This record gives sequence, C-alpha cells and structure tokens, in this order.
Amino acid sequence: MPAYIVALVEVTDPQTYDGYRARTPGLVAKYGGRFVIRGGEPQVLEGDWPAPWVVVIEFPDEAAARRFYDSPDYQEIVPIRQKGSRGTLALLPAAPPT
Repeated sequence: MPAYIVALVEVTDPQTYDGYRARTPGLVAKYGGRFVIRGGEPQVLEGDWPAPWVVVIEFPDEAAARRFYDSPDYQEIVPIRQKGSRGTLALLPAAPPT
C-alpha cells in the first residue's frame, strides 16, 4: 500500500532552499518515489493553513519511504533544508481501500 511523506514548509532562505530542491528529484526517484504535490499556493477553504508550501511524495510503501528518508543520500541534504526553511515532515500511510 502506498505511503506518503508530507511536508509543510515555510522557506526562510530561498537561495539555500533552492540548493536542496535541486537535489531532491533524483533522490526521490532513486528510492521509488514521485512528487504528487511540490509547492503551489494552497487555496484555503476552511480554518488556518499552517504553511505556505506543501510537498507530498508518494512511495510504493512505508518501507520505501523510510529507506529514502533514512538514507545517507537524503540525510546529507537535510541540513540544507533545515537551514533554508522551517516546517514539519510526516510519514503517512495511504487510506485503506473501501
């Protein structure tokens, strides 16, 4: 069953964050993932939205998402993301079939 890494991000240093963004597509693909959402400005329909930038990456399963996140390749660029932004990342399973 698919799993998703979801990030709610506020970019604080666009130049630094761009260095991170340039390296993520290859790593996501290497670990079997694909971007479902990468940025955009949310059209908030209700309530308060916590971040101006949203990223959703789909992986074949939770194990693949974990391999990506825990990989030395990705952990090498995490400090770049953290220097250029603040936000929250979560790993979520897909909804079970109904």
